[in-house]
Amino acid sequence: MWTNWSGSVSARPGRVARPDSEAAIAAVLREAGAAGKSVRCVGAGHSFTPIAASDDVMISLDAYQGIAAIDAAAGRATLKAGTRLFQLGKALAEAGLAMENLGDINVQSIAGATSTGTHGTGVAFGNLATQIAGFRLVTPAGEVVDANADTNPELFAGGRVALGTLGVLSEITMRLVPAYRLHLQRAPMPFEACLAQAPAKIASHRHFEFYWFPHTETVQIKSWDATEAPALPAGMQRYITEVLLENTVFGALCKIAKAFPASCPALGRFIGGSLDTTSRVDDNYSVLSTVRSVKFNEMEWALPADRGLDALREIKDFVNRTRVQTMFPIEVRWVRGDDIWISPHYGRDSIAISVHQYQGMPYDAYFDAVQAIARNHSGRPHWGKIHGLRGKDFEALYPRWQDFLALRERMDPQGTMLTPYLRALFGLQHSRDAADLARAA
Repeated sequence: MWTNWSGSVSARPGRVARPDSEAAIAAVLREAGAAGKSVRCVGAGHSFTPIAASDDVMISLDAYQGIAAIDAAAGRATLKAGTRLFQLGKALAEAGLAMENLGDINVQSIAGATSTGTHGTGVAFGNLATQIAGFRLVTPAGEVVDANADTNPELFAGGRVALGTLGVLSEITMRLVPAYRLHLQRAPMPFEACLAQAPAKIASHRHFEFYWFPHTETVQIKSWDATEAPALPAGMQRYITEVLLENTVFGALCKIAKAFPASCPALGRFIGGSLDTTSRVDDNYSVLSTVRSVKFNEMEWALPADRGLDALREIKDFVNRTRVQTMFPIEVRWVRGDDIWISPHYGRDSIAISVHQYQGMPYDAYFDAVQAIARNHSGRPHWGKIHGLRGKDFEALYPRWQDFLALRERMDPQGTMLTPYLRALFGLQHSRDAADLARAA
């Protein structure tokens, strides 16, 4: 049996294929298509919905990893699709290159992270898919096609964020920037002061985000700025902050919250009162992503940048007013708009609000309330995180929704890359909605 990282989704695939070449990927797809089987490609399992799950055929690209080519002069690297993000930092740095931005977690495959619109933070930076210069796709028929701004431009426009429904990505060429170091600073701040200063903060820092701690008036702000200062060696402060406090101690507090849910407000206040000011200088890939060993389930909404903080205030009011039994912080990030058809950030700059609940603790009522608030503010859900929307909802949110559905039909008329969950997600069947299927998985 296969399960995702958090354990919220499981599947019993009839076959798990581990191709080690593009030709082997094509062979798996042709065989599955001939047998009328559905195929899903899975990476690290960091999606919290059944987006990667299949009871027919699942493809793991763990045997198809690595950097296929680097062109330092052009600032490009071609990556095999199964390559994990954490494998790239040092290898690219040795060539004098770096990704311009990264997400909070770096264990995902490059294909999985880009295909779901995964992102970091910073008003000058789009999600990871916006860094794609081109890709190679093995179609459900087993053919290999290339797509970039000049070759198959429609496939490029719709395929950079496509949830693995157009075929299986085999190679992705990324736009890169010269390697750089960042100065990371963390500090506590009152909630309303942070929101008041947020426009200035996002304008003055290369990257900026913050975490609000439920049941408190406290946030932790994080900012990153490019620096020529030398990297500071890993010391005891880093170990205490990133290993002991953010994982070991926090994990222990989560276990207390799970055993005694009524303690969540007190635990939240304890955590908020324990925040300290810290600083660190290191290579970009070392400080943009963090280790997350405490497992959780997550919902995230991309809201119009001018409405995101109002939505956050409403979420905060709901949490405090109803004493939601959670002590997991809510993460707030900024993402630049893009032109990718079903990217959550299509056509508008966004504020991304991520809510979490510790693994094994109930989240339905909490997440349903957040979803209602986010929808009132024209929010779009992250494709890999829990939500209850389906086809007709997305049509109202995405101007190019029908164009994407037509592209999907053209690339996969047999529906090889679809599962019952995805059919419901796209509105291709109406007997059960996506939320029901997600909860049943």
